[in-house]
Amino acid sequence: MRTITRIFLASTLFLGCVGCDQATKGVARAHLGLGEVHSFLHDTVRLIYVENAGAFLSFGESLPEQIRSTLFIVGVGMISMGALLAALIARGLGRWHVVALSLIASGGFGNWIDRLTNDGRVTDFLNVGAGTLRTGIFNVADIVLMTGVALLFLGSSRWATSNKSLERTR
Repeated sequence: MRTITRIFLASTLFLGCVGCDQATKGVARAHLGLGEVHSFLHDTVRLIYVENAGAFLSFGESLPEQIRSTLFIVGVGMISMGALLAALIARGLGRWHVVALSLIASGGFGNWIDRLTNDGRVTDFLNVGAGTLRTGIFNVADIVLMTGVALLFLGSSRWATSNKSLERTR
């Protein structure tokens, strides 16, 4: 992939995803009361504004504040920056790897911005499911991050499979 194409792709995804995440969180904070529930599509989608001091499904929320801050502010910031730099400058990456790394960086930065501006907490507001089978409460950054991880995993599996096929033909 040409450098200019990689930079354009990574930058556009990063700015678009972080911007969308921050905009939706701003709307949730402005229009939903803390803990207030709004149900749509026969209760398939719920909007519930919560502030999460932990990570996915509140993991790590009960950790001491110093450890939580180090993990979720310093650690996530460094990992997100590393993913973005890799997407922008690493040579030999395919298009899907650049997309995956850009999405991982975007999701991480979206939640990192929240932690820096909201006393270490992330704004979550989405919940989906049917009946008692429901997801945890999440946000756009979480969707973007998980999509990036899935693409990276699938892309790496596909890359490994194609390399094994090449080795067999030699």
